[in-house]
Amino acid sequence: MADNDFDVYIEDQEGNVIVDEKMTAHQNGFIDLWLPRDQKFKTKIEHNGKSVESEISTFKDDPTCITTMQLM
Repeated sequence: MADNDFDVYIEDQEGNVIVDEKMTAHQNGFIDLWLPRDQKFKTKIEHNGKSVESEISTFKDDPTCITTMQLM
């Protein structure tokens, strides 16, 4: 889904909004996100009426590239 726009919403466990913006995927289809370390986040991504919600985290052994989120 290269060069497509996505509505990205991310909040931390305390409910603080970290990201709430439209972001464009790069030509490789990925969106770059820089999040604070050692935390868990609730994430929602929407595009053309489809969405995906997931929890992601940024602890030492967590993956830095997430490829499992699928719009439904």
